[in-house]
Amino acid sequence: MNVDELRKHAAALRFTPQEPVRWLAPKELARTAVKVGLAAVFAGYSDKREIQGALEMGLLRAPLADPAAEEIWIDFIADLGDGFEATYSVASALAADRLAVAGAGSLPRGSLLVLGGDQVYPVASTTAYEDRMKGPYRAALPSAPDQPLMVALPGNHDWYDGLTAFLRVFAQGRRIGGWRTRQTRSYFAVELPQRWWLVGLDSQLGSYFDDPQRRYFETCLSPRLRPGDSVIVCSAAPTWVKSDMEADAFNSLHWFDRNLVRTRFDRESGRREETGASIRLWLTGDKHHYARYAERLPDDPAGADDALPPDPRRRQMVTCGLGGAYLAATHRLPKTLPLPPATSRMREKDDPPPGFALAQHTYPGAEESRTLARAIATPWSPYWLPRRNRGFAALTGALQLVLVLLATGAFTVAEGRFHPLDALRRAGADDVFGLLCTSAALFVLPFLFGWSRRLLTGQRPRPPSGPVVAVLFQSAVAVAALSVAVAVARSVPLSWNRLWILAILLSVAAVLGALLGSQVFALWVLWTHSGTVAEWQMSGQSIDDRTGFLRMHIAPDGALTLHALALDGTCRDWLLDEVADTPAAWTRPVPGTPPTVRPIEEPVVIAASGRPRTGPGTPD
Repeated sequence: MNVDELRKHAAALRFTPQEPVRWLAPKELARTAVKVGLAAVFAGYSDKREIQGALEMGLLRAPLADPAAEEIWIDFIADLGDGFEATYSVASALAADRLAVAGAGSLPRGSLLVLGGDQVYPVASTTAYEDRMKGPYRAALPSAPDQPLMVALPGNHDWYDGLTAFLRVFAQGRRIGGWRTRQTRSYFAVELPQRWWLVGLDSQLGSYFDDPQRRYFETCLSPRLRPGDSVIVCSAAPTWVKSDMEADAFNSLHWFDRNLVRTRFDRESGRREETGASIRLWLTGDKHHYARYAERLPDDPAGADDALPPDPRRRQMVTCGLGGAYLAATHRLPKTLPLPPATSRMREKDDPPPGFALAQHTYPGAEESRTLARAIATPWSPYWLPRRNRGFAALTGALQLVLVLLATGAFTVAEGRFHPLDALRRAGADDVFGLLCTSAALFVLPFLFGWSRRLLTGQRPRPPSGPVVAVLFQSAVAVAALSVAVAVARSVPLSWNRLWILAILLSVAAVLGALLGSQVFALWVLWTHSGTVAEWQMSGQSIDDRTGFLRMHIAPDGALTLHALALDGTCRDWLLDEVADTPAAWTRPVPGTPPTVRPIEEPVVIAASGRPRTGPGTPD
């Protein structure tokens, strides 16, 4: 059965399966805009992090079933609370006792599940968490004898209600199916086997760490770090990538590294002292793709950024936001990153800054990413903008209808007529030609103006972007639709009823406006290279059949092996299964044909701090 049929069993399932969010639908655009606006205005008043200082402060340990274990398997997933089919397909793979990976045998389920942010879309609420995250994950793993620990970071969508729902779900020690939650705040520190540490940072709403969070890590983490300890840091966004455009984006994470991991404040001496620990792996979601940056080592040959050889000594920065939300592009990722950049305004920073290079394998690959991005403006693609977002097409049609009516009024005045239909029906071929020329001029004008300005300033010409260009393009579509309306009016017999003629002309304008207006908008989005508009290239398509997660293993010798895994599709066919091992029997969905799980790249080996080792890595 499909999602629509599953909804009929919502009472038995204990949640209502949801469709993926259509981000360019008028309802979602309006609702998200209001929530984002309110969050921006009231963020300083609703920020729950300041009052979290009154909550219990404690260090977590994993695995729960055996705190003295010499090894551990860890799962990381982010951006997961969107449509049911993608979310539950990934949750089912995470919940399997042993996960079969094509060409790589099988891997055991993680004893620790890390949720890297955006556990719910489009905005946080108790109902949204229940339907888009808790319900699917509870059904995927109703119970587990090994009691895997679940920790979560809030993303920007979790923050839109000021963390109210997030803290109720993840910070009250409640079970989510077989997973157990133990954190008491929106950030955490977990002690792992072999002197590894997992740290989750809540860095939303600003570039500085709030005082309760700083004191938490000064109390629970820094004093316990010893020489040779290794740290995994999870953050809500890949600020290392953002630093390519915003020089200060990485500042807060670099400050955390320098002041709470590599050094600590000794209250007795009043000085800072070295801890001997280091961050070996940075993890994040937020961007819905897989990308890995590997550290350049001092002995790497110059100019080797595009082909760094595998080396366990390298620190890694990984973005993996494949938990079930729409797929994001990878073809515009920067190839190299000095962190922090030389232009950063940090007073104390590493000099020279360490460099990181983008690894060879991303998901999707760069060429596939370009092809997928173009689909939003490809009429025969199932991801074409008006086909994927029918509400947006209706909005565009209504907007174009208004513009056509305004243009009709202006044309009527220019023709010296008192009735619009008379002006349209008595227009000549030269009038149609003039309207088409006006439409073409509105299309060409932004290119001529933008290119000439860039040439005069010595910059490389680039297709235009910006709100003004979008308005001119839509105006051009309105004039083109008016010219078609004039041609249709001229071909209608004079004996026809005016109301019928008006209905025909308005229908023509609305249909052309919906199709051409949406197409022009899609082309404008496709031409934009950065910012929110550029992100619409992929979010407007809501591609939910490319998902994945990370599975990591800390071995008894201290080495961490990172497995980047992708599902080769999303399950669309579901069966119902009775769960009888709980006090009250209930029903859960089961994938009819579970997707095959495949490795995105060869496993990446990361040596622990101060303990370099040789072994298989992955080509960078």
